[in-house]
Amino acid sequence: MATVHLRIGDLVWGKLGRYPPWPGKIVSPPKDLKKPRGKKCFFVKFFGTEDHAWIKVEQLKPYHPHKEEMIKINKGKRFQQAVDAVEEYLKKAKGKDQTHSDDKSKSEKGRKTAKPMKIIEEDDEDPFKGGLSDKPVKDDPHFHHFLLSQSEKPASSMEPITKRLKIIEEDTKSTSIQAADSTAINGSITPTDKRIGFLGLGLMGSGVVSNLLKMGHVVTVWNRTAEKCDLFIQEGARLGRTPAEVVSMCDITFSCVSDPKAARDLVLGPSGVLQGIRPGKCYVEMSTVDPETITELAQVITSRGGRFLEAPVSGSQQLSNDGMLVIVAAGDRSVYEDCSSCFQAMGKTSFFIAGEAGNAARMMLILNMVQGSFMATIAEGLTLAQATGQSQQTFLDILCQGQMASTFVDQKCQNILQGNFKPDYYLKHIQKDLRLAISMGDSVNHPTPMAAAANEVYKRAKALDQSDNDMSAVYRAYIH
Repeated sequence: MATVHLRIGDLVWGKLGRYPPWPGKIVSPPKDLKKPRGKKCFFVKFFGTEDHAWIKVEQLKPYHPHKEEMIKINKGKRFQQAVDAVEEYLKKAKGKDQTHSDDKSKSEKGRKTAKPMKIIEEDDEDPFKGGLSDKPVKDDPHFHHFLLSQSEKPASSMEPITKRLKIIEEDTKSTSIQAADSTAINGSITPTDKRIGFLGLGLMGSGVVSNLLKMGHVVTVWNRTAEKCDLFIQEGARLGRTPAEVVSMCDITFSCVSDPKAARDLVLGPSGVLQGIRPGKCYVEMSTVDPETITELAQVITSRGGRFLEAPVSGSQQLSNDGMLVIVAAGDRSVYEDCSSCFQAMGKTSFFIAGEAGNAARMMLILNMVQGSFMATIAEGLTLAQATGQSQQTFLDILCQGQMASTFVDQKCQNILQGNFKPDYYLKHIQKDLRLAISMGDSVNHPTPMAAAANEVYKRAKALDQSDNDMSAVYRAYIH
């Protein structure tokens, strides 16, 4: 294969992780932005957004030779807008070049010159500052964050993404866990031809729907506050007037709501899911609720001939936006397999837990119990450092160099030190998960003293009006 030589000004297709190839232009990076170490890469600005990223050479392809190929494998309104923006830019560039050529022809009194079209110079019009089309292309905040997050590190390879299959063999009474067999061709996803419904556009659901649409799924949405649907309708989603209507219109319907009561109301309430269930319809409950609620919902769905899967997710709003959630599923294995492309779009991996519906809820409550207790302990450490005259920043710096170092610790602590408690995972929701986990422990006579102590701290934070802040706002329970 011949080596492709690229330079500043070239139009290219840039591949970013799990996102489809996107049209962009190689430009000079800002002076204060360091180039990543390692393999050769170029700084690319993408059409249709204000986004940019360092992209390795092997993840770049020249625009024109691969245009038809990319248009065939990528669909979607935003992608087409980006391609239209490139074409409009080329027209302007060609017109500008023609003007230069005409002027030169006149000065040489009829002598013909064969000057090749120059795509861009450093002082050419910036194609990313508007004026490229009659309708400006709106920025996508989820894609925007993903691209910016890649500007400090090389993006992943263009090689096929294959997630490992993991099976844990245990005795017959234990639960076996199996990761999703999710292979994406050339780093992209072939969407299912099944019609997808989605109920609930909160912090987690919004990111999930955005990624489903980006990867080419046909999605119908509903939310209790209808205005939240507008953005997704603009992106190509369809609107369902009621949960029952969404289920009637779709083959697989996902639900992601706040708590057990909301999950029950969605299914059993007026114009609820149960009224739209018919034989063969699939319902996937993604909310983090107690096992008893899951068992009840599974029974009523299957009693109407429906197929049921629980698939709660581990993650945050940002991980949801980035399509990096962890999905834990249980119930009807065939539904799990039918949801394969959906789970690939929304998550970095998924697990299927054998046994009865409710097992995924149990696992997720345990995971969130550990996370919530850990967050409370970190907040306690920060406040104790301050109370004893120690630098909180130094405490964090040391913590992040040790065995407990993680993105979670670093981000949550930095947010605390900056006083930034914008919700990434609501404090009221992690307290709900702790409460449900403690109750689950009571049901099997298993002690949960650490979770119980953490739960009291979160209850104190709620009393201080922190419910709708991020879970890291538990810090405030220690300083008031």
